[in-house]
Amino acid sequence: MSNSDLPRRDFLVLGTAGIATLAGVRNWRLGAPLPAWSSRAVSPFELEEITIAGLQQGMSAGTWTARRVTELYLERINQLDAGPGKVNSVIGLNPDALAIADQMDAERKAGKLRGPMHGVPVLIKDNIDTADRMTTSAGSLALADSHALADATVAKRLRDAGAVLLGKTNLSEWANFRSTHSSSGWSGRGGQTRNPYALDRNPCGSSSGTGAAVAANFCAVGVGTETDGSIVCPSSNCGLVGIKPTVGLVSRAGIIPISATQDTAGPMARTVTDAAILLTVLQGIDPRDRATQVRGARPVEDYTQALSLGGLRGARIGVARNFFGFSPAVDRVMNEAIEVMKREGAVMVDPANFPTAGQFDDSEFEVLLYEFKDGINAYLAGLGPNAPMHTLADLIAFNERERAREMPYFDQEIFILAQEKGPLTTRAYRKALEKDDRLSRRQGIDALVAKHKLDAILAPTGGPAWTTDHVNGDHFSGGSSTPAAVAGYPAVTLPAGSVMGLPVGISFFGPAWSEARLIRIAFGYEQASKQRQAPQFLAHVAES
Repeated sequence: MSNSDLPRRDFLVLGTAGIATLAGVRNWRLGAPLPAWSSRAVSPFELEEITIAGLQQGMSAGTWTARRVTELYLERINQLDAGPGKVNSVIGLNPDALAIADQMDAERKAGKLRGPMHGVPVLIKDNIDTADRMTTSAGSLALADSHALADATVAKRLRDAGAVLLGKTNLSEWANFRSTHSSSGWSGRGGQTRNPYALDRNPCGSSSGTGAAVAANFCAVGVGTETDGSIVCPSSNCGLVGIKPTVGLVSRAGIIPISATQDTAGPMARTVTDAAILLTVLQGIDPRDRATQVRGARPVEDYTQALSLGGLRGARIGVARNFFGFSPAVDRVMNEAIEVMKREGAVMVDPANFPTAGQFDDSEFEVLLYEFKDGINAYLAGLGPNAPMHTLADLIAFNERERAREMPYFDQEIFILAQEKGPLTTRAYRKALEKDDRLSRRQGIDALVAKHKLDAILAPTGGPAWTTDHVNGDHFSGGSSTPAAVAGYPAVTLPAGSVMGLPVGISFFGPAWSEARLIRIAFGYEQASKQRQAPQFLAHVAES
């Protein structure tokens, strides 16, 4: 951990002046049994499941100040996150968080309110640059002391909106693009994040820490990033609403990259309303990210205007049954959700199978290898001459030198494959990119929507959380993130139910720039079903 990130366990003692280390926490023997936690061991929390609107109402009424809200979340993190057998979702706290909260309180007292995020604590993923005393490391020890020269646009928009940047969350190292045998939620710098519903279960990745932290009520809302599944999967595993926007709706400038064609940041929240509020803040054209300029003259939207109790009435939703079948229990949850939608007036086109499912997995990976090498080399070069690493080759060499710390469980074969690739002018890259575009968009989502005149496509986001396994890596059972990810189109996931107490998410995805329509459908389903349940921090799945 960098000296610039305020360690979580000591924050409340040291305030904003002290710096210490989380001695011993990262050295917890991962094979040791977890403590037998239960809901009885968790103290009642004053801000449990509170919404952005609830916080604003409380701060306006004088029930809380932004400083007190921030302190309450820090106390919660101190109790439940840092230490052996705890959630381990926050990789570093912001030493300036209380000062930011004080500033927001002063502005509120002076009658200056910046909007719905004023004074609201937010956690962001540790691949998002902040030009402050926090580092940005992507979870890697190679960048443990790396300081950004400027805020990512996402971070700046949060600051401008009055949010309190509480800290940064752990992630699957390098956004899960280092090895095919990785354990989601593990990083060399942060260790293993655990699922707050059952601590021996995985939160999914790569926005693992954000998902676990928001679910555990360590902040009001959080920001994750996705290339393929990294917002929607942890949202599903952790009982959250996650929005993966159209590529270009939210700037990627200042975010450690994987893919120029698939990367995006997006909100992770406990309600559709809070996710819509956060997405409204994050969006916008940015001269630092050419993808945002594709949006052209499209107006900046207030996504809260899509929140309608009748959002399902008359909506045509296609059921992509070829993403079902990997789990009978998940199928039951999905079928119950479909019945709810029918009762609410939705027109279910069932089946509406995705026509090109599985046909572009190979080309997607090929594109990502080329784009990662190009993007990471550009990002590292932008950190300046004093940066700890300058190229992907430097990262590979560092990992080899620090193999005991950086690669105790899985290797870096994806890094090595990417390093072998040529420039983005290479014919193989251009061919793979064209295949992705054709099969995911024109012959995929666009074709399916046009054929059935759909407002959205429905599929299970994934299965319930698997047991974390550092020997064999992740145990994904199934999911539906790839079409929208490869197309660069939007997807919204939200809780649909649970299997043995583990959350299961349902996804709605559709054409480019259809966020408002998807949010309207998701809100209608959320209000009709009310499936979000707070975690109980159990050691294991309760079988009775």
